[in-house]
Amino acid sequence: MHVSKTIQAISGAVVLTGAVTLISSCAEKAQADNLWFDNAVTSAAAQLRDAADAVDSTGLFPRSLMTDYSLEQLVGQMETSHKNFKVELLEHPTLDEFRTVRLCDAADWTAGFFPGSLWLAYEMTGDSTLRDRAVKYTNRMLPASYMTDTHDLGFMINCSYGQALRLAPADSIRTVLVRTADNLVSRFDPSIGCIRSWDFGEWNYPVIIDNMMNLQLLFNASKITGDQKYKDVAVKHARTTLANHFRPDHTCYHVVSYAPDGSVESAGTFQGKNDASAWSRGQGWALYGFTETYRETGIREFLDKAVAVADMVMARNTTADKIPYWDFDAPEGAATPRDASAAAVIASGMIELGYILNEPRYTEYAEQILHSLASPDYLAEKGTNCGFVLKHSVGSLPHGSEIDTPLNYADYYFLEALGRLDRVKKGLAPVDDFIS
Repeated sequence: MHVSKTIQAISGAVVLTGAVTLISSCAEKAQADNLWFDNAVTSAAAQLRDAADAVDSTGLFPRSLMTDYSLEQLVGQMETSHKNFKVELLEHPTLDEFRTVRLCDAADWTAGFFPGSLWLAYEMTGDSTLRDRAVKYTNRMLPASYMTDTHDLGFMINCSYGQALRLAPADSIRTVLVRTADNLVSRFDPSIGCIRSWDFGEWNYPVIIDNMMNLQLLFNASKITGDQKYKDVAVKHARTTLANHFRPDHTCYHVVSYAPDGSVESAGTFQGKNDASAWSRGQGWALYGFTETYRETGIREFLDKAVAVADMVMARNTTADKIPYWDFDAPEGAATPRDASAAAVIASGMIELGYILNEPRYTEYAEQILHSLASPDYLAEKGTNCGFVLKHSVGSLPHGSEIDTPLNYADYYFLEALGRLDRVKKGLAPVDDFIS
């Protein structure tokens, strides 16, 4: 750094006024940089403590808040007619239910995010009361480790027990992770080359882009056991997804269904605007998932896809504050819901991608997102929002589900991204390889 120095002699003393001003300015900037981060972490910790205490007696997990919508709003966002709007809509909340907490049990795909958030908040604050709550809610996830009828086991168990292993290691946690990985592998069909996602609907063999996020559980199981089979399944799933889930412009389909011979029978969406649109959170899953898979494998084609998706996201995300609309092809304007969950996933993935490539523009983009999420526009004031950290996410707009509401997975990836950014700024890798 070049420092211009103005030297003045005052009563025999030499004063470097330019240097003093620069040091003071740098200190003030560092303090300002830390202020937003510290406020986000302390607010999140307070909110999570409140949420954990509020639902403790239920034995359940906070998922979102009950929100309402109008059919006209959905039709306007989907840019279709009432006649063509054929998805099954959820029931509207009653007046008493409006803005109350929607709870879920351990079998819900989102359940593991709440204990995971408690672990992440504990890591950044050192608050032992958060650790105690994290242990309690993680233990509630144990039944999920025996499930075989869902692909979301990575979300459910790796985000809860996986964080527990990192921050409070125990052999019993390793046993849970490996059992869960075995159950996830049981959903892999070698003739298709993918892990089956859903067991509902009219698809023959549906695979959703979200499934890329469940592969980390398999990578962890291979490291724990020394057995390559888990990693092999993850790599094969990623390669099949790479081959079939993406359009030429690097946007991804949400759902690809395979025929019994492994050929693609359909490609479209379930939660996005239409089959040709770029559902925002789906693009985040792709960016994050392929970055993560490259980290675990070193296979260049996965990194190349992560870069292409990241560049596409930065080009397609047109909002001034970088918090995307619920779908990149949704109508632009104030009436279109934002998706803070998509923003948080994108930010977390971008931080790791920027570190891997030593490319500041990805990290800087992620930091812009985090600054917005940490602003009053999205970060809930302490004591509000029923204990959720962020406001303004979207679950599945086409189904009238969780529109403009807090979501537990938005909170999880927001906290994860904050932690990753903090590590990078300290000269550390954003993700520590904690399993030996």
